[in-house]
Parts: sequence; structure tokens; C-alpha cells
Amino acid sequence: RVQLEQTDSVPTQKQLAAEICAIIAKHATDQRDYEKAIKFYKEALVYNENDHKVMLELAQLYLAQDDIDACQHQCAILLKSDQDNDAATMMMADLMFRKQDYDQAVFHFQQLLERKPDNFMTLSRLIDLLRRAGKLEDVPRFLDMAEKHTSRPASEPGFNYCKGLYLWYTGEPNDALRHFNKARKDSDWGQNAIYNMIEICMNPDNDTVGGEVFENLDGDVRNSTEKQESEQLAVMTAEKLLKELKPQTIQGHVQLRIMESCCLMATKHKANVERALGVFTEIATAEKDHIPALFGMATAYMILKQTPRARNQLKRIAKLNWNAIDAEELEKSWLLLADVYIQSGKFDMAVELLKRCLRHNKSCCKAYEYMGYIMEKEQSYRDAAINYEMAWKYCNQTNPTIGYKLAFNYLKAKRYVDAIDICHKVLGAHPNYPKMRKDILDKARAALRS
Repeated sequence: RVQLEQTDSVPTQKQLAAEICAIIAKHATDQRDYEKAIKFYKEALVYNENDHKVMLELAQLYLAQDDIDACQHQCAILLKSDQDNDAATMMMADLMFRKQDYDQAVFHFQQLLERKPDNFMTLSRLIDLLRRAGKLEDVPRFLDMAEKHTSRPASEPGFNYCKGLYLWYTGEPNDALRHFNKARKDSDWGQNAIYNMIEICMNPDNDTVGGEVFENLDGDVRNSTEKQESEQLAVMTAEKLLKELKPQTIQGHVQLRIMESCCLMATKHKANVERALGVFTEIATAEKDHIPALFGMATAYMILKQTPRARNQLKRIAKLNWNAIDAEELEKSWLLLADVYIQSGKFDMAVELLKRCLRHNKSCCKAYEYMGYIMEKEQSYRDAAINYEMAWKYCNQTNPTIGYKLAFNYLKAKRYVDAIDICHKVLGAHPNYPKMRKDILDKARAALRS
């Protein structure tokens, strides 16, 4: 009877029911209760099957859960009814990337960028995708396209953000900071730009924080007073930038606490590291498998020289599935665990983790550097040189330490001309780089003459 008497109110009630289900699902997602979230998003679609926003959020959840097929199915349904849906096209690109079908992934992004070359959200995602696909050299073409379609690129926050991302990924942290700074005050790009600026300030050379393998090797360079002063200045800058972060969500507030704790760790003062450890432990206790918090704990333990405790947290992370949201922390934790294994001579276990890093990010310069180090330790200089070549390529030939190691292994592998060539490149940019002239350049020249 109600049905007959109130037929016109049924659509309204269905719409309301769909909205309530979506709100519950969103809350469950924030709590990382993904199964509950999926259940309520599905229920929302029962009440309103054409709700593109809910379809998209459900697809995103499937993606976060690594359920590739369900996500692809959801995107396909959405694109059938709305073929120009940018977010769904973008997700299809993401899926193709996960299936390691990079050409298809780039194809979907190209479609989006050809429709709108100055769609900077898409461009920023494409830059990340090309980095993971090991094709950063393709990025400038898309940046040029965007620049031509932007009336004032020099002051456009989205363009500056994308340019900053590319420069950061290609080993130019100072230029990257300059570009992120131009996006810092923007309502859309500002918060992400500030997060990236803080990351760069805390770790401009993309080192393995807490790692010990390269710490021992690069002692002279790292311990110079000049280096320590610039690090202190950078941490102070990061602390100032932290005050500009205004998170809007629960997860955003947690992320801010993690960033603040990372800044404390960057000071390397024991009391600060212990304070940071307390915060990470609290977050990890409140939220099961919170990867950034677990990684923070492991890093703090490494700085405090409590390696077994660090290893336990890192092994715990290594058992978890890869997901796009925590991709950076997962990569860093695999690298740190590989570092721990290398330190204790477990090269096979380290290599497994490094290969995993490269499966998910073919531009992972650090993974190639560790691989080179392992080969060098095993006196396999040719193989070491091949890995250092890749590390040199993906740091955009800007990191003098990697240049030194590559030249050294060329020398050992009797590739004297190549060794001299790399020496010239490094010394051209860093004329006073320690030991390079004496250890490698002079020896390679002498070997050629003899």
C-alpha cells in the first residue's frame, strides 16, 4: 500500500539509502576496513546503479585491495556509460600498469592528455607511471605539450608541480624544490607540494635512512662539517613547512603526525628519535598493518642501532601485499631490509628484495646501486658495472657517488676508456670529488698507455 500511495517518494528514498551506504563505506575505508567498505558500496549501487561516483570509489577500493579483475570490471561498466570519464580512464591506466602492460597504460594516459594536455592531475600520474615503467626520458615530451597549452606556465601551480616531480625523480632536488615552491600556496596542489618539499629537505639524495651499507663507504663525504650544516638547515626548513600543512581527513592527520616524527628522526638526536619511535608505535598499535608507521619504527630502531628489532618490523612489512597508496614506504622498507641482509652477508635474500623493488619501480636507482655493491663484493666487476650503469642512468647521471662506483668497476673490468669517460663527467660537475682523479682516472690512463 505504501508503495502505491508514495510512488513518487521511492526514488528519493532510494537515493537517500544509496547516500547513507556510501557514507558508511567511506568511513570504513578511512578505518582501513576494506571488506566492510566494499559491501556498503555494492549496496549503494543496488539503490542507484548509475552512480558514477560510487562506481569509481568501489573500483578504487578494489585497486587498493589488489583485486585487479574486479577493478577492471567496474571501470569497464563505468566507461561503457561514460566513455570520457577521466578518473575511470586513469584507473584503467593504473590497472594496465599493475599488469605490467606499460604500453596500454601509457596509451590510456595519452588519450586523456590528448583530450586535455594541461590536465595536470593526469600528467602528474603519468610522470609517476613512466618512472615506475623505467621510461622517465619520455616525460619531457608531455611537459612540452602541457606548456604549449598553458597560457602562463611559469606561474601555473599544476605545471610547476609536475615539473618539480620530474626533476625530483631525475636527481635534481634543488630545482625540484624551486618548482614545488611555486605550487606551495595553491589550494589544489599546495598540500602535496609541501609534502614533497619536506621529503626532499629530509632526504635530498634519496639515501636509505637508517641503512649502514653505504654509510660506511661514504664516510668522508657524509661526515664533513659542510654536509652536516646543510642537513641541519634542511631539517629546520622542513619543520617550518610542516606548520603549513592543513590536513582535512583522519588519514591526513595521521600522515602529518608521521611526517612530524620523520622530521624528529632526521635530527639524529637520540631523544628525538625515541620520541618519534613512540608516535610510530602508537599509530601501529591503533591501526593494524599501518605500513608508514611500521617503516618509521624500523628506521628509528636502525638509527638507535637496534637492528634485530628493526629487522622484525621490516620482515613484517615484506609479508604484506604491494599497494599503490603505500608504494613509496614499501619500496623504502624493502631497500632497508636488503641493506640489513647485505650487512650480515645474506646476499641472496637481499637480491630477492631488490628484484621486488625493480618489479614495481624500474627506475629505482638505489636497488641497482645495492645490486652493483653485491656484485662488486663477489668480485664480479662486469656484472657490478652493468648494475651501476643502470643506477647512473636512473639518477640522470647526477649522483657523483654512483659515478665513482661505476668508473671504479669499469676500471676493474678493464674498460679503461669508459672509466675515463665517467671520470670526466663526474669531475666536470664536481671538480673536487675525493679520490676520483688519483684512484681511477690516473690508473685508467696509465693502463691504456702500457
